[in-house]
Amino acid sequence: MVKPKEKYMLDANTLMTAARLFYAYDIIPLFWKNLDEKMKEGRIILLDMVKNEIDRGQDELKEWINNRKDKLQICNHIAPEIIDKYAEVMQYVQECGFYNEKGLAGWAQKDTADAWLVAAAAAKGYQIITFEQSAGSLHIKNKSGKVKIPDVAVHFNVKVYNLYYMMRSLGIRI
Repeated sequence: MVKPKEKYMLDANTLMTAARLFYAYDIIPLFWKNLDEKMKEGRIILLDMVKNEIDRGQDELKEWINNRKDKLQICNHIAPEIIDKYAEVMQYVQECGFYNEKGLAGWAQKDTADAWLVAAAAAKGYQIITFEQSAGSLHIKNKSGKVKIPDVAVHFNVKVYNLYYMMRSLGIRI
């Protein structure tokens, strides 16, 4: 079921979880080989802020990503259309009434990629791949202290899936 037009923007937790829990390089190298091939096709995108988050780790994932600089499409978060959309995302999160001050402060931190990820995906027409789950039923009478990518993305018509959806869509088999 390969879907030819979809492009996938990966959240850092997607690659970190794959590398550290599910698909260790030495046990399931075929996963990484197949992912590498899909990168060459330009179907997998990393936001520069997500790459920076991965680069802060001193592990095999950092090395693996940096060895693919020529294959991996990096999306710069300071592109004008992304900055405009980021302003919309932040305004929505602040005004929707679902989040308390702790949640708002967490999303506003300069090194937090989540709001930028939603903004970039909305501006570019990408789908987000993450293991983050929705907070569930949000209500203004019970404000959440954690803003979740899937909950904000739905407001901006950005589809959010997990790694297994992307693997199936891209025909990645191990």
